[in-house]
Amino acid sequence: MNITRTPRPLLAVVMALAVVASACSTTTTDTDTAADGNTTIKLQLQWFKQGQFAGYLAAVDQGFYAEQGLDVEILDGGTDIVPQTVLAQGQADYAVAWVPKALASREAGAGITDVAQIYQKSGTLQVSFKDQNIATPADLQGKTVGNWGYGNEFELFAGMTKAGVSPSDVTLVQQQFDMNGLLSGDIAAAQAMSYNEYAQLLETVNPATGALYTEDDFTSLNWNDDGVAMLQDAIWANTDKLSDEAYREQTVKFLAASLKGWIFCRDNVETCRDITVAAGSTLGASHQLWQVNEVNKLIWPSADGIGMIDEAAWQQTVDIAKSTRNAEGSTVLTADPDAEAYTNEYVTEALDLLKADGVDVTGESYAPMEVTLEEGGK
Repeated sequence: MNITRTPRPLLAVVMALAVVASACSTTTTDTDTAADGNTTIKLQLQWFKQGQFAGYLAAVDQGFYAEQGLDVEILDGGTDIVPQTVLAQGQADYAVAWVPKALASREAGAGITDVAQIYQKSGTLQVSFKDQNIATPADLQGKTVGNWGYGNEFELFAGMTKAGVSPSDVTLVQQQFDMNGLLSGDIAAAQAMSYNEYAQLLETVNPATGALYTEDDFTSLNWNDDGVAMLQDAIWANTDKLSDEAYREQTVKFLAASLKGWIFCRDNVETCRDITVAAGSTLGASHQLWQVNEVNKLIWPSADGIGMIDEAAWQQTVDIAKSTRNAEGSTVLTADPDAEAYTNEYVTEALDLLKADGVDVTGESYAPMEVTLEEGGK
């Protein structure tokens, strides 16, 4: 097995971070009041402001948080920021994080609870040029396969395992957070998010034609189709503080406004593109339009209401996190998470508030729009 990889195994990294979080878990953010009398709170993102987080940006821009008496500061993430650790340390009031990574932190001692599951589907793809003839996970055998590591790889490994392909059957490459390895031919199948890196391919000029690549030039493995998808973007709260009535009420209000922001972006994709660009994203307008549109596909329709945590999807995520080993032999979890790892209590109350105001929380008639990407995502 030929593995090019630099990071330490996920569990070791997360445990080290979570130990720090646990040691600092007694530190909590004080409840401050803004000049307008609203309660000031902080939301920690897992990456920089982009369409992936458009609903929260819209909730600020459209005054949905203010309607709930909240003044929300949205904190950028980055490669050196673990949002669930920031939350557990008391440096933020809420955080957006993928479920497997957050559960690994919780297992290692971080006191965090999933209070709303925003993405109902996984946005992770494994993309290849069509001439590689990779139509199923079994076709990865003998190929050079890229992944980002840092806990982003477990759907890939679960998909290969299910198809009977072991890590020794492929050449694993530590992939950068771009598609350059695929475009250069160094990687046969590259990891991509449907709302970000995949668009980067379609924003690139095909040197053979002089025009942009199209979706017909590629094939994609979608882990939702293979039954190994894991839950991704969720809103996490501080477990201990949920026993405090003020924080509990604040959580319901924060969720109601955040969900309303996502509902706004479902119905106003172009406006949310503009909001995201204005928030300081370095990515261009067509890329952000693609991103908001693709994120909507991961949320809508939501039969039980946006943010509700589906028990079957949660259990599938936990099962994969316990049983699937990455190239270093690590699993995300060693045991089932406890009962406080997630709850639908607060999101149910938030949805009731929105439904009382006549807000469509299920999006049963949702249909995505067609987006035309520009070179470089401009």
